[in-house]
Amino acid sequence: MKISIITVCYNSEKTIEKTFKSVQAQTYKNIEYIIVDGGSKDSTIDLVKKYESMVSQWVSEPDKGLYDAMNKGVEMATGDIVGVLNSDDIFTDEKVLENVANFHLKNKNIDASVGNILQFNEEGKTVRKYSAKNWNPEKLKIGFMPAHPAIFFKRDLFKKYGLYHLDFTIGADYELITRFFLQHKITWKFSDITTTSMLIGGVSSSGFSSYQLISKEIKKALTRNNIKFSYLKVQLRGFWKIIGFLNKK
Repeated sequence: MKISIITVCYNSEKTIEKTFKSVQAQTYKNIEYIIVDGGSKDSTIDLVKKYESMVSQWVSEPDKGLYDAMNKGVEMATGDIVGVLNSDDIFTDEKVLENVANFHLKNKNIDASVGNILQFNEEGKTVRKYSAKNWNPEKLKIGFMPAHPAIFFKRDLFKKYGLYHLDFTIGADYELITRFFLQHKITWKFSDITTTSMLIGGVSSSGFSSYQLISKEIKKALTRNNIKFSYLKVQLRGFWKIIGFLNKK
């Protein structure tokens, strides 16, 4: 089983070498590693060239943003399954992809596996485990999705059901997951594999304005996919999270 891993980057010199080393350390070797750079002005490309022996394909050119770059990576991919590793994230240990491959080989009927992530702060301290143990697709209707980097999709799904939609600012991953899981009802299974350690923060978790924007894009995604939902419940998703509705251990 070939696993395609896509890393999208732009001016990522401060973090991306750790990402590369994380991929390099994997015990599973049938990896297609794809890097899509948005035309970095710093030393990111120098680091790509430093690790070029383990990179299957890479491109550096201007793009229309994160999701356009991700679409480029998906279209370049030739693996059986596809996963994403962001340029400031790392795999939790050296056996992540070996465990993912074994899980898919044991569950050949599934279209996707869903796992967990760890979140760490700028000091490197783990501050949260985001688990999909109690998640199911119905929770998309109130705005809850599993962590994107913890999902591994069969590559054929993108051919069947489409790529990331570029008219979303920060919610194209939510829309794609909604389209795959709710509209097309893909088969999936919780793997309980903690795949990724992610730097906490970013545009989708940076204050009230982003909360309102993602609420708007959740509504847009559900409406586009003809999913019935309560906008009030979407707006209250922060409350559900506080009381542990999603991720009880």
